[in-house]
Amino acid sequence: MTPQLKNILAMSAFGTLAIFVRNISLSSMETAFWRGVIALAVLWLIRKIFYRNTKAALARRERGLLFLCGMAVGLNWALLFMAYEHTSVAVATLAYYFAPVIVIVLAPILFKEKMTWFQLVCFVMATLGLVLVIGAGGQGADGNFAGVLFGLGAAVFYASVVLMNKTVKDVGGLDRTLIQFEGAVVLLLVILLIRGGFQIQNTSLVSIANLLTVGILHTGLCYWLYFSSIKDMPGQQTAILSYIDPFVAILVSVFVFRESIRPAQAAGAALILGFTCLYEIGKVRRENEIREEHV
Repeated sequence: MTPQLKNILAMSAFGTLAIFVRNISLSSMETAFWRGVIALAVLWLIRKIFYRNTKAALARRERGLLFLCGMAVGLNWALLFMAYEHTSVAVATLAYYFAPVIVIVLAPILFKEKMTWFQLVCFVMATLGLVLVIGAGGQGADGNFAGVLFGLGAAVFYASVVLMNKTVKDVGGLDRTLIQFEGAVVLLLVILLIRGGFQIQNTSLVSIANLLTVGILHTGLCYWLYFSSIKDMPGQQTAILSYIDPFVAILVSVFVFRESIRPAQAAGAALILGFTCLYEIGKVRRENEIREEHV
C-alpha cells in the first residue's frame, strides 16, 4: 500500500468519526476514555507484530512532555465529542479545524518565529470564516454557540499538542502516539472516577459496537496508517491530504445527518479550510527552503 493511499484512507475514516460517536450512549468523557484504552491495545499489538526489533530509549523529559501532550489529547477528544452533541457535524468540525490558526498566532510568541504578512492574512481570513460560521447560527442559537465553543476548546487543546510536539525531537510516530495515549487515558480515568465512575456496564451492544469501531478503526489503525504514511510523503502533500478529513465530515453532516449548511456557513468553511490549507502549504515550502540553504 502506498503512503498516499494510507494517508487518504486514514483521513477519510477520520471524517466519518461522528457517525459512530453519535451512536454511543456514554458521556463524552467516558467515550474518549474507552477510545484511548482500545486504541492503546491495538497500537501495542501493532508494535509487537511489526516493530519487534525497535525499542525507543527516551529521556525522562521527552517522555514526560509527551505524557502531558497526551492529557491534552484526551481533553481534545472529549470536547470534540461534546461539540458533536451540541451542533451540526459540519460546524463542530470547522470550529475544530481552527487549530492551525491558533498555532499561527502562538508559534511566533512561544518559538520567537517571525510572523509574515502571508501568515497574518491567513489568520485574518480564517478568523473571518469562523465568524461567518458562528453568525449563521444553526440548530438553535444557544445550542449552536455551545457546540462552537466546545469545538474551539478542542482546537485549543489540539493546537497545544502540536506546539508541545514541536519541542520533542527524534521520537518515532508510533512511540510518540503510544505515550500520548497513555497520558490521555490516565487523565480521563481520574476525571471519570471523580465524576462518579463508569456507565459502560449499562450501555447497549450497539453502543459497544460503535465504541469498538471508534477505538480500533478510527484511532488505533488510522493513527498507525497516518503516522506510517507521513514519514514517506512530502510535507506539502501531507498538508493538502489532511483536508480530506473536514471535507468528508461536511459530506457526512449534509448527506448522513441531513444537517443544513447555510450559504454564510459554506463561505466560512471555504475561508477557514482554504486559508489554513494555504498556510500549511506555505509553511512546508519555507521549511524546504531553509533546509536547502543549509545543505
